[in-house]
Amino acid sequence: MNVLVLYAHPVETSFNAALHRLIVERLIARGHTVDDCDLYAEDFDPRLTRAERIAYHDVPGNIETVRTYVERLRWAQALVLCFPVWNYGYPAILKGFLDRVFLPGVSFVLVDGKARPSLHNIRKAVAVTTYGGDRLRAWLMGDPPRKLIRRLLRATVRPGAPVSYLAHYSMNLSTDESRRRFMDKVAAEMDTF
Repeated sequence: MNVLVLYAHPVETSFNAALHRLIVERLIARGHTVDDCDLYAEDFDPRLTRAERIAYHDVPGNIETVRTYVERLRWAQALVLCFPVWNYGYPAILKGFLDRVFLPGVSFVLVDGKARPSLHNIRKAVAVTTYGGDRLRAWLMGDPPRKLIRRLLRATVRPGAPVSYLAHYSMNLSTDESRRRFMDKVAAEMDTF
């Protein structure tokens, strides 16, 4: 399977970096073709420009400034996102990727003014993430990243495609053992792709 891994963390020694390496290694070991998109290493610009916003609905010209990323997304049969949750949201670089690449004509089409999902090449999606705080605090805040993956992304990819959300909460209080257990969980998920 062709798997696009979207990774969004700036520190190469972080726990997220270890998760990212594990994801890529396990997918490759299982024979998948992996496009490892490290948004920080690629210096992805998350800013939606004025010109991009004006051309947002002008399909197919709206993809010109992000064409290579759109092509990578269209190539993929599966999507794995690896990111930390900061301030109850995605890192800005990942949010910017979604704003700039998940465009009309790419992830959805407009039909009579209504958005219809069209990212049907994606047959499986998994998010692997970490939270500094605990699950209760995230739940009280509405846990936007979880909702966006479990609801919006699920509605955007191929109908019926499995969508998983793996989260390690309470990183601020994590232990070697809790991190090891979470890595085992992520490894098992990647091994079943």
